[in-house]
Order: sequence, then C-alpha cells, then structure tokens
Amino acid sequence: MSKLIIRSDERARTTTEWLDSAHSFSFGDHYDPTNTHHGVLLVQNEDVVAPGQGFDTHPHAETEIITWVLSGSLVHQDSEGNAGAIYPGLAQRMSAGRGILHSERNDHVESPDPVHVDPVHFVQMWVMPDEFGIDPGYEQLDIASELQPGRLVTVASGAPGHDSAIRIANRGATLSAARLTAGQQVVIPTSRFTHLFVTRGSVEVDGDLLSSSDALRAADFGGSTVRAITDAEVLIWSMDARLGE
Repeated sequence: MSKLIIRSDERARTTTEWLDSAHSFSFGDHYDPTNTHHGVLLVQNEDVVAPGQGFDTHPHAETEIITWVLSGSLVHQDSEGNAGAIYPGLAQRMSAGRGILHSERNDHVESPDPVHVDPVHFVQMWVMPDEFGIDPGYEQLDIASELQPGRLVTVASGAPGHDSAIRIANRGATLSAARLTAGQQVVIPTSRFTHLFVTRGSVEVDGDLLSSSDALRAADFGGSTVRAITDAEVLIWSMDARLGE
C-alpha cells in the first residue's frame, strides 16, 4: 500500500479575470511529468467561474468527462443537441467519444438552483475510456435525494453489475460521493488505485487530517474510514487499472 496527501495549495493554478482553476494533475500550460494521472483519472480541476462567463464552444475527444457542481449552476450545450443546467446534487457525464463540441457557462437558465449572480464552483474530472472511437454521449440524473448524510453514493461507474446514477465507458472505474455531518463516517472501497478529494469541510483518514480541496492518492488501498471532523463532502474514485493497461 502507498499513500500520498496533496494539499490544496500544492496544486498548479490557472487564473484569469473570470476563472480560478486549480489542477490536481498536469493541465494546459502546467506540465509536470511526475504528475500526469492516477489510475485512469487524467484530470481533476476545481473551477470557479464568474457570472456571465465560461468556456465557449471547444472540442473534446476520447475522454469521459464528469462534472460535479458544488455551488451555483453551470449551463452545458453540445454538438449532439444536449443542453441543460448542472447544479449541486446532479450527476452529469459527457462521453467525448470520437469527437464532440461543447460549451460550459455560468449563464441564466431555469434550474432548481438559480443562483446566477454568483460564481459557479465545480469539480470536473476526466477519465480514460476503455475503447476509442465510441459514439459521443451525454447523461445526467438528479441524485440529491440519495445524498443523505452518512451514505456513500455511487455517482458514476462502468463496472459490470455495479449500480450507479450514470454510466461511464470504463469498466474499472467508479466515482462515489458522501456527505457527512460531524462525527459520521463511511468506508473507503478497496481498489488498486484510490483518489479521495474533499470538496468541503474537514475529514480524518487513518490519522491524516484533510481539509477542503485536499486530496489523498493511494494504491492497493481500502477499508479505511473517512470520518468527518466538520460537516463535509468527499468524492472518491476507485480504479482497478492504470493508464495504458
């Protein structure tokens, strides 16, 4: 077993007049050959986008993209005709497949969380698919009612026989989320590669204290508990392969 704690302020950042983006792995102009991925997780960016701003239409290919909004609302539109608002409690996935164009903006639309005068804060994660050249796709599902404090909820998975809110095109990768009140705990699933990210609050894992935007990366890990020190939320990737396998 190996384990590494990455603190929030250790991440590279991209900042503009309308964007604050913290990169857990090499991204854009920030390249570190020792930090390109973990398991099959290629990108995890924590973004804050100003009102009325966002990422205009741009291409993606051969990537499973999962977006998890923490506050505010993000409007998605793509070249396959999919459109809608992503808000807290909504599981969303876009399969870029052989190629897709999309935009993501902090614009006004009708949604259960119509806070469009404030920044939108979200985590976006990219996972390598099992196969290249698949059809582009899109899926979303509101799982707010399932995110009851103290439960580990499967957000996205490609594992056969593993129920999840949305499906991804990687049979060995599963994303789970847990919202915890102070003192509550959940068990980390066992897998070859684990990536745990604290979206808010503070938690303790095997004696290590992790605060908001801190991450734990581990290999051959699982069975440990995540215990909330304060009200908290965590995202956990459990992966059974590494890039290239």
